[in-house]
Amino acid sequence: DLVQTPSRPYPRGMHVPRKRFGQHFLHDPGIIDRICATIAPVAGESLVEIGPGLGAITLPLLQRAGAMDVVELDRDVLPILRRRTQGQGELRIHVADALAFDFCSLPGHPLRLVGNLPYNISTPLLFHLMEGIQCIRDMHFMLQKEVVTRLAAGPGSRDYGRLSVMIQYHCEVEELFDIGPGAFRPPPRVRSTLVRLVPHAQPPVRLEDPASLERVVARAFAHRRKTLRNALEGLLGTAAIEAAGLDPGVRPERLSLADFAALANQLPTADSPA
Repeated sequence: DLVQTPSRPYPRGMHVPRKRFGQHFLHDPGIIDRICATIAPVAGESLVEIGPGLGAITLPLLQRAGAMDVVELDRDVLPILRRRTQGQGELRIHVADALAFDFCSLPGHPLRLVGNLPYNISTPLLFHLMEGIQCIRDMHFMLQKEVVTRLAAGPGSRDYGRLSVMIQYHCEVEELFDIGPGAFRPPPRVRSTLVRLVPHAQPPVRLEDPASLERVVARAFAHRRKTLRNALEGLLGTAAIEAAGLDPGVRPERLSLADFAALANQLPTADSPA
């Protein structure tokens, strides 16, 4: 039955994208080829796809790599995925929620991660992946364009925030190319961007405790229009902020990664008198 109606917009037997999984399946051959050429996997690499769905990029990546792992939550797409990739290489399927999956448990580090990430979980998933950054070689993700803009934003930009600082502490961010809504089924209401994230070989700033950076940045951007003195009240006093070489009257959005690192390194003296 190939008849499509408003009540049945997809042909009978076709997998219907599920809103609760944030599914938008890539189908544009030109975009698929460009993504695979950008990733350029070779045999022997540890390639991992997050959310393979119906296998639009899984198949060409598997044909190039010979073997790969995929993490998929929606069991209903698995029969289609298996059929599509049968005989094309070794596909190891992990039925799991990527937000809770331990990527470092996969063999063959460092990992190369790829995926068309669901927009509704992209930010928490990126933070989850940063927890296992030591196992990762690089990441190529299709994300909502505004999320990629935030990833790459610098101090003073309205897009600059917690996500910018924390991702840039862990990775180099490279915006690659935009992907229009028509490349997906169903088309999302926003544009997408392919981004490359490459973990730094060495941390770009010195930190006494990396967890301290997360605490300071989260607090600072919880009320981004406040001054640093007010935003960090109860965490760092005026004296500690000044000891970091910063003006307590400045707004957090003006601070660089190095500035936030200087504040984080003051946390042991957070009880110093203001």
